[in-house]
Amino acid sequence: MTEATPHASVQPSPWITRFSPLVQPGASVLDVACGRGRHMHWFAQRGHTVTGVDRDAEALGAARAWGETVEADIENGPWPFADRHFGAVVVTNYLWRPLLLTVLGAVAPGGVLLYETFAQGNDTVGKPSRPDFLLRPGELLALCSGANWHVVAYEDGFLPQPERFVQRIAAVRPGMPTGSAPTRYPL
Repeated sequence: MTEATPHASVQPSPWITRFSPLVQPGASVLDVACGRGRHMHWFAQRGHTVTGVDRDAEALGAARAWGETVEADIENGPWPFADRHFGAVVVTNYLWRPLLLTVLGAVAPGGVLLYETFAQGNDTVGKPSRPDFLLRPGELLALCSGANWHVVAYEDGFLPQPERFVQRIAAVRPGMPTGSAPTRYPL
């Protein structure tokens, strides 16, 4: 079970909004641990089919306004999307290491991973503070290294308002080659 996180915002994360242009127009988007659906709302307003998963039925009641919702305890039960792939997978303020490879596997070829959560050091400024819920230095970058991913952006550091240590990545799972010109990933 994860610790409570201090994200009560209804505004989408600036990291997610900044890199949402990487998501192909009309692509399906999965929001993992979606809560009340702030990122589902963001992507639905941009014409994406959105799906959110969370174990909190009350929060999903709000998220349902933006798209499909799935109530599931993904930490203790089966992954509810075993046969599905998405044009983007979004994860914010959530970490359950046993699911990291499963989450990456849910990104379709040509799809995008947008991941942002707490990192080591956060225990000095607030919650979450348990090492199980804090990324180790370079952990997301290592997860997305190699030929299966193109890392567009990565950060690992401290944010002052509210104070928190975070790690975040925007990475594309390469699709089929489209010719000799390099793919242009908007920054």
